[in-house]
Amino acid sequence: MDSGKGLLASELDSQRTLNPYVTGTSVVGIKYKDGILMASDMGGSYGSTLRYKSVERLKPIGKHSLLGASGEISDFQEILRYLDELIIYDNMWDDGNSLGPKEIHNYLNRVMYNRRNKFDPLWNSLVLGGVKNGQKYLGTVSMIGVHFEDNHIATGFGNHLARPILRDEWKEDMSFEEGVKLLEKCMLVLLYRDRSAINKLQRRSDWWWWCFMEIGEVDVETRKDRSYLDSGDYEEVTMNKSCSSPRTSAGATLIAKITEEGITVSQPYALKTFWGFTAYQNPTKGAEGSW
Repeated sequence: MDSGKGLLASELDSQRTLNPYVTGTSVVGIKYKDGILMASDMGGSYGSTLRYKSVERLKPIGKHSLLGASGEISDFQEILRYLDELIIYDNMWDDGNSLGPKEIHNYLNRVMYNRRNKFDPLWNSLVLGGVKNGQKYLGTVSMIGVHFEDNHIATGFGNHLARPILRDEWKEDMSFEEGVKLLEKCMLVLLYRDRSAINKLQRRSDWWWWCFMEIGEVDVETRKDRSYLDSGDYEEVTMNKSCSSPRTSAGATLIAKITEEGITVSQPYALKTFWGFTAYQNPTKGAEGSW
């Protein structure tokens, strides 16, 4: 009898993520000429319900690294707590050295594999990028500790839909503008094809100025290239961020960059979408057994 009570108490005391509850979808990262660029949206899904629309999944770590995460949001918060302790401990030495992206990636590999061996994994796929001493670094680690480095990385659905685009179009000497354009293309494909993705992006850098206006019920976003401000000859692009179509999601995507100068994470913005394609009007037409 006592043995049965002890077993029951042990099961009640056991707390672990048996199934993910609130999750984020894909993160895409690439190397470009001056550093690393990363993108994700800001959606948090509760099962198949898009419950939260302002979840930031790109976080700076220390002086040289940037971390992006797919998967369970609460487990990502636990990983950030681990990393905060690691960075504080590293700063306490005050020896002029600081942890770089390679060291933090190795640390995350050990953490994820250790938790996997305890049958209590952290339900995340992580992307870690950074620049230190002129060396660019981009790596990933899965919830069971599988890890590797590459010139471009995507997690979640992006591993199936974004990686083929990156393999075809990524170049080692890409400029910042080319890199952002490539990431936006990947995020647009994911928005169209991944039900958990939302159209809310975030990006900020030294070269771009973002201005947000609201006109009636329609949000309009205007982008102006800083390099032309002095001459007054700038490019102006307006994007309709909300649409009458029920398919349009009110959410956001983040784009962040890291170079030797530091880490920059953008303000939210939306990609320009078009839902007038025939396949979107009646996606089940001709499908056997459809309504």
